[in-house]
This record gives sequence, C-alpha cells and structure tokens, in this order.
Amino acid sequence: MAQKPDPAAAPQPFNPANRWRLKPSELDVAIDPAELGFRTTDDLEPLDQIVGQERAMRALDFGLAVRHRGYNIYIAGMTGAGRKQLVQRLLEKRALHERVPDDWVYVHNFDEPDRPLALCLASGQGTRLRAALERIVERLCTDLPEILKAKDFDAERDRLGKAYGQRSEALFDELVQRARQLDTGIRKLPSGVIAFIPLKDGRPIERQDVERLSDEERADIERRQAELGEFAAEIMTRQQELSRQLREEIQKIVCAFARRVVDPLFDEVKSEHPSPELVKWLDRVRDHMLENLGRFTDEREEAGVDVPPALRAAVERRDPWTEFRVNVVADNSRTQGAPVVVEISPTYKNLYGTIEHDVNLFGRVTTNFTRIKTGSLLRANGGYLVFDLEDALTEPLVWKQLKRALKSGQLLTEVYEPFGLLATTALKPEPIPIDTKIVVLGSAQLYYLLHFLDDDFRELFKVRADFSPETRRDAETQRAYARFVARQVQVEKLPPFEPGAVAEIIRFGAREAAHQEKLSVEFGTVADVVREAGHAARLAGAVTTAAPHVRQALEGRVYRSDRIAAKLRELIDEGTLRISIEGARAGQINGLSVWDQGDYRFGRPSRVTASVGIGQEGLVNIERECDLSGGTHDKGVLILEGYLRNRYARAHSLALSASIAFEQSYGWVEGDSASSAELYCLLSALAGIPLRQEIAVTGSVNQHGEVQGVGAVNEKIEGFFDVCRLKGLTGTQGVCIPRSNVRHLVLRHDVIEAAGEGRFHVWAIDTIDEGIELLTGVPAGDLDREGTFHRRVDERLQEILDVLQEQPGAAGPSRVRFAPAAAKTPSPPPLPPRASRPSDG
Repeated sequence: MAQKPDPAAAPQPFNPANRWRLKPSELDVAIDPAELGFRTTDDLEPLDQIVGQERAMRALDFGLAVRHRGYNIYIAGMTGAGRKQLVQRLLEKRALHERVPDDWVYVHNFDEPDRPLALCLASGQGTRLRAALERIVERLCTDLPEILKAKDFDAERDRLGKAYGQRSEALFDELVQRARQLDTGIRKLPSGVIAFIPLKDGRPIERQDVERLSDEERADIERRQAELGEFAAEIMTRQQELSRQLREEIQKIVCAFARRVVDPLFDEVKSEHPSPELVKWLDRVRDHMLENLGRFTDEREEAGVDVPPALRAAVERRDPWTEFRVNVVADNSRTQGAPVVVEISPTYKNLYGTIEHDVNLFGRVTTNFTRIKTGSLLRANGGYLVFDLEDALTEPLVWKQLKRALKSGQLLTEVYEPFGLLATTALKPEPIPIDTKIVVLGSAQLYYLLHFLDDDFRELFKVRADFSPETRRDAETQRAYARFVARQVQVEKLPPFEPGAVAEIIRFGAREAAHQEKLSVEFGTVADVVREAGHAARLAGAVTTAAPHVRQALEGRVYRSDRIAAKLRELIDEGTLRISIEGARAGQINGLSVWDQGDYRFGRPSRVTASVGIGQEGLVNIERECDLSGGTHDKGVLILEGYLRNRYARAHSLALSASIAFEQSYGWVEGDSASSAELYCLLSALAGIPLRQEIAVTGSVNQHGEVQGVGAVNEKIEGFFDVCRLKGLTGTQGVCIPRSNVRHLVLRHDVIEAAGEGRFHVWAIDTIDEGIELLTGVPAGDLDREGTFHRRVDERLQEILDVLQEQPGAAGPSRVRFAPAAAKTPSPPPLPPRASRPSDG
C-alpha cells in the first residue's frame, strides 16, 4: 500500500542560523600577509632545500652515509619537474666534503691487444698522463729525424760502415783466393752479379775453346765451378749475416741516440706517476717505441711511394700512434669533492657507455681501446648517480646491466648492438671496480611492484626515502613557500611577489593538500602558478605581482580545463540533466560526485532516487545489477543494509523491497561518498517524509549511523554552488558535509563571499540523525517516540511485514536477504575512463 506524506511531518521553516551551519572563516585557511615579514620576495633568500620531509631526509641521510654494497636509495613520492635538480643540490652539498675519487684510463695491452688494460690514477692524473704521452710522440716525430742527421750520428754510422766494409771486402778476397786455387776467374757485372770464368794456364777459356776440350776437361771445369759456387753461397750467407749485424749495430746507435730524447721524457712521467702498474706499462711503451723508431721518420715520403688519394685517405683514417694513446674514461681533474651526476636520459649508452667502431672504405669494421666511451655510472664512480628508474626500465637491457654491475661491483664496457646489425672486432676491456651510490626516483607503486617481483631489487635498494606530498602548515613552512616563490622569481626573471600574492600561493598549496593545516610540497604545480601569475602581472604592466594576479592565474587554469564542466552545467540549466534545487521531495536527493580529468577535477550534483515497495527482494543497487559500479560503491550499499538491521531489526524482522539508483548516470560509479545520500533517500522513501532539494549531500556512513569524511570536498561544494548560481541563489541552498571534512575546506573566494552574505551555506554534521533533522526539519528521535523520523520508518517497515504475513502461503516472519543469492556477482570491470565518476571516498 502507498504511504502518504504526513502533513504534520512537513519540513519546518528554514533556519539559516542552524547550529550545523559553518561560519565563513571555517571555509578557508587563515593567512595574514603582514605576518610573512617582507615587502617583496626580493628581500628573501631563495629556497635551496627540501621542505617538511624529516622522515624522508633521515632515510636519505642514512642511505648516503652507509657505503656498503646494496644500500642504494629509492626516492618515492617526490614529484615535479625540478625534483632531480633538487636532489642534485642536496647531494652536492654533501659530496663537497668528500674525497675526490681516482681517475681511470684504458691503455693498450701489448701482450693481448684485444684486452685493453684499465689503470687507476690519482685524481687529475689521467689527462696529465695522456698529454705526457702525446708530447713524447710529438718529440720523437720532430727530434728523431734531426738526431739521425747530426754529425756525431753520421760519424758513428760512417765508422760502422767502414768497419763492416772492410770485413765485407775480406770475405770477397776469400772468394777470389778460392777461385784462383780452382783456376777460375771472378768478374763483377754492372748489375752486381758475380760471374765465374774458367782459366787455363792463367788465361780465360773462350766459349769456342770450350767446345774443343775433351769431356774430362769439361767435367773438371764444371766440378771446379760447382765447388766455387758452393763456397760463394757460403760467402754470401756470411755477407748477409754481416749486413744484419751492421743493421743491428746501426739500430743500436739509433736507439742510443733516441734514448737521449726518450729516457728523460719517460723518467719525468714515471716521477709524476709512481704507480707500479703504470711504471711497468710505461716501460713497455718505451721499449715498443724504441723497437719501432722507423714509424717516427718519414720513410714513406723518402721512398717516394705513389699512393692514390682515396687509398691514402682510407689508410690515414687509422691513428698510427694508437698503442701510445691514453683513453681517459673517468676524469676527475675538475671535480670538487665526490662527483654528482644526474642522468636525464638513462639509456644503455648514457649509463654504461659503449665501444664505438670505424668503417673504412672497404667496409671493414674495426675498433680499438680508444673507442671505448664512458657512461654516467663510471663518471659517478666514488660519488652519486641520480636518474628516473621508470625511464630506465623502459630502455632495453638497462635494468639487467645495472643489476649485474651493482652485484659484482664492476663495470664491464661492451659493444651496444641490441639488434646485432654490425659485427665488430671483439674487444674485451678489463672491468673497472665501481663504488657508485645509486639514487633513483620513482613512484611508490613502482617500488612495491619491484620489491615483490624482483629479488635483486630488494638486495640492491635497501633504503627507501618516502617523500610525502604534503607537510604541516606553520610559520616555518609558510616562510619556505615564500622563499620558493623568491627562487622562481629569480630563476625565471619574474616580477617580485608582494606578501598578498605569496599568501595566495600558500592558500593554493593548502588547497592542493586539501587541508587547512597542511601545504602541498609538490612544487612543480606551485611553480606553474607562480610562473602564470608573473605572466599576468607582466601583461598588466605591473612592477610587482599582487594577489589579484595570482587569482587571475588560478581562474585562467580553471577556465582552460572547464569545458566539460561548463557543458554539464548547461545541460542542467536547460533541463536535459534533471537536478532540482528547490522544494522538497520524498525518496530523492542531490548527491555529489567528482569527475577527474587528470589535470583538472570538478564536482557536480547527481540525482539519487529510491523506491520502496512490499516484498522480500531486499535492497537492490541498480548500478551493481548493470555492472556499472565498483567494489567500494557496492560496499557502501551493503553498509546501508547493516544500518537498517542495526537500527530497525532489534525487535522484529525486516522485510523490504527497495532499489537505489543514480539517475541519468551512464558511466562507471565508484566510491562510497554518496552512501549517506543514498541512506537519506531510502529512509525518506520509507517514511514518506520529503527531503529538501536545495541541499546537496556528501559523506560516507558506517553501520552505526556515523557520517565519515570523503575526498574532494572542495570540488563537490563548488560544483553544487556553480549550478545554484547558474539557476539563481535563493539564500536557502547549500551543501551538507561530514564534520570531519571541515579541516579540509579551502573554498574559492566567490563561494566564501556568498556564504558570508547568507546566499549559500555549508553545514557539517557528525551523524545521520543530524542530517535527517537538517534535510527534513523533523527530529530523528528514537523508535519509541511518537512524531519522530525513525518512528515513522519503523512503522512503515512493520506495515510491510504485516502485509507479507497476511498473504496466503506466507511462512511467517523471516530474515530478508538484502544481497539475494540470485543476483550475479559481476567480474571486475575495466578501469573507468578519466572523465567518469571515480572513487573519492
């Protein structure tokens, strides 16, 4: 049977002085610009430190102090465009007082050329060693040819030539003497060939005379020539050995003269670099130079070799002095303290380096140790390396190589060819020990994901510095905000900010933190507002940035992103979306939801309705039945059932058939912030007592009827205010919020102004009973008191139960299941679009 509204239970006359109405001062954060203590931000020292992060800073200090392997640092929660620079400044202050690390160089390995040697040198010695070797090569190229032209060198060479010439002539005399013994003459031809001439009676035998000789005589001549030929071959061998000895003696003289230049140079280098490993390598370099002195003279030009220009270019593409080069891969000559490297693009090459290659004109791919290119990990050796871990994880092979280097404590530079398109000469440089403290930045979600799925991550990143997005608001943090504004003004050449403008920036920080006693420390967004306010001041031709310029910047940010919200208000104004903001109606209320577009979110009213009938179907959530609600919203509806049982089922069973729905809702519904509105709506439908439509409601509820706080309360209030202002403010409109949300209120100036003039109101309640009295004007009361709201609901529930018991075949009172077994349990739906109504409870 239908329940008619009771005239006696009609809403009482509206009383704007209601005890639950908030004062305008409670709707905003109190900031006195005069207490900031400056005329403009030019009077302030720019901020260069992290604000309000004591817990994170203690974790960061601990991680930086522990130098053991595995105590690398994961910074979670820090956001904003300048976060890497902020961490860099923090690390540089600490690193300035630490030891400057050593240099590392790669040099040629004379024993295994494909395995370059890694040498450790004192800070700044790498470049000095490289310059010293280059000077030695240059000196040899210029001085050695001059030395070989000196008179004393020519005299020594002439002496050797004369001595060995005499020995050579003695060998030839032996050949002549042997030829005489064998009656054979020797003649040197112009070409240098020695000819044997048979003799008879001391005279040469002519060719025609040979034919007249007997066979025995011809055989004897052949025997003598063969014997002489063997002896001549022996003489030639001895002659070649003599020539070799001459060359060696000349080479010794050249080396002796070259040592006059080389030894002092190498002795000077050794005195500057007393490392035993380096001294050993320098000796090998010196010996190799002395063994290849011909490379330091212009032999090719002296030989007059005609090389084609293209071929000469191809040949000259190779460095002739490669073995004597020094490849400095870690240079700390200009470093003060420990190095701090911030890698903006953490690719494989940027982090770990690579081995480059050369391709000559014939298509041959070659490389050598001078083509080893260093990366950030090695440049930061002995110091700190900062990069974004999420960026690094998206790069091929970066995470795997990082774990390998940190676990082994060594960096092995390899050729980076992820697709293997070019085959290069194998080169395996000696690994370099690393002692780099890694500081990565990332989200909390990424930290938990890696911590649970990657065992190595837990061992390598044992310190988490968890930065909060907000901090307490007090005089110290407000001063820090002002100093941050001063820094932005100085860096970006903005008009200086007045105290009133800084107060507006602080107010914006409280709004971003959604708390009157807190401030957001996500300074990336704050910096954007400072920048845009400075731009507004410039456009206005102002010398300083004032509070109106900040408000103009904030209004501009909203206007640029408010298209969808404006369209929804237009649909409400023209009646396409049905929202009532005047009168009273049973089973209907204005709930408040939030649409999140990523960079902007706004509130809007949504009509919530409930229908009640006789039956035992229980409470039906229409959104759930259509798979349009999330788990949190469904939980809120189930809590309503718990409230009904707790409130009305102590003396009798419950029997009910009801449904609740968000009208004209075509997207995903999530969150429990509308559960109090749904409860008011359901109880109003049961009692037949209308609810004021000019009051919108937000807040979750528990099973005992306590109203609980929700999120985005500022956006919800402002969303309903915008609709009311569009339709016309009557002085009776407003929003009912949980009292626990009062501390979160930082409303727009126009809303606060309307509240101060009595044209709009905000009420704060603690219980459902207080909300019932506000929305209906009827005391909530108890079940045993006549004329109370709860008594009317209980009477209606008893009427439904009586009707059910009177029906034929009724089995008597039974406990109604509010979540019917026949109802399907939907599978988890896909994530809602960003413009849908998300969870904010």
